[in-house]
Amino acid sequence: MFCPVFDADTFEVFLRQLTRHRRRRFFTVLVLDNAAYHHAADASSTSYRLDFLPPYSPDLNPIERVWKLLRRLATHNEYFATLDDLVVAVQRQILQFQRPNETLRTLCCKN
Repeated sequence: MFCPVFDADTFEVFLRQLTRHRRRRFFTVLVLDNAAYHHAADASSTSYRLDFLPPYSPDLNPIERVWKLLRRLATHNEYFATLDDLVVAVQRQILQFQRPNETLRTLCCKN
């Protein structure tokens, strides 16, 4: 989901989309950092629960490892003449991540 601004309203839209696409028989737990818009969203759904990481703990947030890999694979030592060129490079790598990927599974796995 791409938004020019990400705030409580767009996070709620994301949660509604997530609810529509999840498997009905499973309960979903979302692990979030402590961004203000995560706390401002209406989390009254019975189909998921929001759990928050402790403040200032990027080492516990698997997405931080994914962002690091994404930057290395898509943008490292590259010059982008326009913002659109940068967005295309990042989107291309994200599409690669949608395929089954042992590296991503390992990065996001909590051992």
